[in-house]
Amino acid sequence: MSKKVKIGNVIIGGGEKIAIQSMSTFKISDVARAVEECKKLKELGLDIMRYSVTDEVDARSFGVVKKQSNVPLVADIHFDYKLALKAIDGGADKIRINPGNIGGEDKVREVATALKRANIPVRVGSNTGSIDKEFLDKYGRNEISLGESALKNVRILEKFGVNDIVISVKASDVSLMVKAYEYIAKKTDYPLHLGVTEAGTEYNGIIKSSIGTGALLLKGIGDTFRVSLSASPEREVKAAKAILSALNLTKCVQIVACPTCGRCEWDCMGFAKKVEDYTANIKTPLKIAVMGCVVNGPGEASDADLGVAGGKDGCVIFVKGKIVKKVKEQDVEKVFFGEIDKCIR
Repeated sequence: MSKKVKIGNVIIGGGEKIAIQSMSTFKISDVARAVEECKKLKELGLDIMRYSVTDEVDARSFGVVKKQSNVPLVADIHFDYKLALKAIDGGADKIRINPGNIGGEDKVREVATALKRANIPVRVGSNTGSIDKEFLDKYGRNEISLGESALKNVRILEKFGVNDIVISVKASDVSLMVKAYEYIAKKTDYPLHLGVTEAGTEYNGIIKSSIGTGALLLKGIGDTFRVSLSASPEREVKAAKAILSALNLTKCVQIVACPTCGRCEWDCMGFAKKVEDYTANIKTPLKIAVMGCVVNGPGEASDADLGVAGGKDGCVIFVKGKIVKKVKEQDVEKVFFGEIDKCIR
């Protein structure tokens, strides 16, 4: 089991819940917009938010945004160690750096001292674009070079007394990503930040992230993750929540829906989407079934807490496979949503 690391008011590792992360597409110095974004994403299921730090104004904005949104914030730093220091002083709950690109050991030492003084963690690691030449020459481009590059960065921080560390070994190649995390999970007990980096546009990116992240979480590997999409952070958070729901790793509504066939005589697909939208922000663990026909629906979804199935004479509502109500199709939305509300209460 991985060790625990505290990021603001969220703990990752140690068997705690898998934390959902995302990253903003604009600067945190746009404080009002950042506060609104964090609040909205938190309602959708976000646990931790990350912002790029490109100047001192960004670095000073973390404390203000955090205070108004109550969301743990990560400062993403590249090349300038002074910005890392300012972000730590500015109230960031965690920083993400690459010790190899912020200068020599004296600069890394300064960042390490600031991290320990503020008592906040750091995420380090590697991706396929930052594999250390030493390991690339020795092993080639594979999970070993990716993993060892990350561990080299970890050792640099450990040298200066930093032990609150989160590691990532991301790749856009799903197979390589899975192998890299499997490799590093055997080498360390630090919490792991999962992700298929540069996963792509929403449709393909969700597929790649679901395969890579899901495969690892099923094996008990991983403590936090981001679904990296060429799409809005809202879409990333919703996708992440869906992945955790599919794996039964979060408290939310799980919807099972019939793929439909020639026996279906009502708008099963359309109604399933309405149910999905209606329950999107509900945190109650509830299994809801939307089935295509009365003949097979209740039986096939007999483990559902609540279900609906349609036919030419209307719809039936069932609980754990037993029919409890018959309603006309035109009334099913009002009646079924009312039953959902009862289950939640």
